Amino acid sequence: MKVAVLGAGAIGAYVGAALHRAGADTHLVARGPHLAAMRQDGVRVLSSRGDFTARAHATDDPAEIGPVDFVFLGLKAHSYAACGPLIEPLLHGTTAVIAAQNGIPWWYFHRHGGPHDGHRVESVDPGGAVSAVLAPERAIGCVVYAATELAGPGVVRHLEGTRFSVGEPDRTVSARCRAFSEAMVAGGLKCPVEPDIRGDVWIKLLGNISFNPISALARATMRQMCLHGGTRKVIETMMAETLAVAEALGCEVGVSIERRMAGAERVGDHRTSTLQDLERGKPLELDVLLAAVVELADITGVDVPTLRTVHAISDLLALRSAA
Repeated sequence: MKVAVLGAGAIGAYVGAALHRAGADTHLVARGPHLAAMRQDGVRVLSSRGDFTARAHATDDPAEIGPVDFVFLGLKAHSYAACGPLIEPLLHGTTAVIAAQNGIPWWYFHRHGGPHDGHRVESVDPGGAVSAVLAPERAIGCVVYAATELAGPGVVRHLEGTRFSVGEPDRTVSARCRAFSEAMVAGGLKCPVEPDIRGDVWIKLLGNISFNPISALARATMRQMCLHGGTRKVIETMMAETLAVAEALGCEVGVSIERRMAGAERVGDHRTSTLQDLERGKPLELDVLLAAVVELADITGVDVPTLRTVHAISDLLALRSAA
């Protein structure tokens, strides 16, 4: 199996290191000091499950790698439309693309069935720009439950979780999903093949759509948001509205708001990725979270007043932070 990790940051390098350890022909695409460190010393993974080093090939030029069987996308979703020059050298006729993104993916309605089959979510795939680069038929859905961070160039600190759920948009359990899952498991990770990956998309989204924008607006950690009575109520309302949209699209989410809140509180004083991006002056990945679900509420007729309010305020924050 030949795999390229395009955007080998904290999550991407962690996955690449695991696949390399499993014996896959693994190639990491990155840049800057992080790339230099991986070239010199490999990927160093620091984890309570055991530290290890993976000396996979690392480059900033995908043309050095050539076509692969799987591309694991570690890029932020707002970078997808512009990644054509990077991903094109990695593709052959059956290359699968596994996008480790939060929120509603560009392929969501690909082979969805029902009245919305084939619908394009404008806030995720504006003008079809993402689909033009990443054909939906190449997509394998992936929901990441692991948490990692870059402790330094070439050094990944694994914080918690090892689960990467994968699944086909058409709900089949395909040979390509099984092959990727087996390689991930051989590398020490959990990688269940889900019959309907959209359920996992909504479970993860319940937390991201609420905690991420609120954390940026309030500059607060997970524990602080859970313990503040007013903020907790806003987050619970946002989750309830999100569940209503999922149910209107025929997706039953098998987790309660109470359970989701309890899990978030156990995380403690963790700063969400959106808050970290704000503090580092990076673009805020909110379109695939809030804007996408508000758009889905429009097409399903679900009332989401709290999501609309938080979206309006956080969208202004994103625009001002990018200025």
